[in-house]
Amino acid sequence: MSHIKLSPRLAAVAQLVETKQKMADIGSDHAYLASALVEQGKVAKAIVGEVAEGPLQNAKSTVSSQGLTGSIDCRLADGLAALSKTDEVETVVIAGMGGLLIKKILEDGQSLGPFQQLVLQPNTDQEALRAWLVQNGYRISQEKMVAEGVHHYEIIVAHPGQQKLSAEDLTFGPFLRKDKGPVFVAKWQHERDRLALVLKRLEEAQQTNSMKYAEVKRAVGQIEKELD
Repeated sequence: MSHIKLSPRLAAVAQLVETKQKMADIGSDHAYLASALVEQGKVAKAIVGEVAEGPLQNAKSTVSSQGLTGSIDCRLADGLAALSKTDEVETVVIAGMGGLLIKKILEDGQSLGPFQQLVLQPNTDQEALRAWLVQNGYRISQEKMVAEGVHHYEIIVAHPGQQKLSAEDLTFGPFLRKDKGPVFVAKWQHERDRLALVLKRLEEAQQTNSMKYAEVKRAVGQIEKELD
């Protein structure tokens, strides 16, 4: 048995998981994160939830090969239906999905919460996920952005509580926009350049009076203001 080596994205997620007795990873990507956290002694037990049989078998294979079947329970279920209140899960990780899907998973499982800690890594629609959190009894307590290849991943940590966020906080992240690290700058420069190309195509198509043009132009202005 060799210890699990996590990708930069999952390693960043693992660093943000608080030391707890029990965590759950929903949509686990071969149960790598849960296995690594148990091996490190950061959590005592973990539940892995998978919505399809193939990914579930992949997770079980990893857990078995690492000799962790006594510490990690792999379950077939849709989202937070993998859990019950009697599981006494403290931290829930949902990583590598679209923000709208993560939002739906949390929404559907509200009867189980609030959880002591959420560690979320949305690939898209981060703004909508942040808005859901602050509207549903969570406060964002920490954020991190990590680069992996050409991708820039945002990780959002939330705890139960109240919080008010500005429109800019929702879009760029209250902590990320304060730190403005190199990965943050690279991501939003890339997004600004992408949207600038959209504007150019709309101009070439003589669509400067369209709602789409106004929306994209406003977004470019918002990004440039944030970067400046």
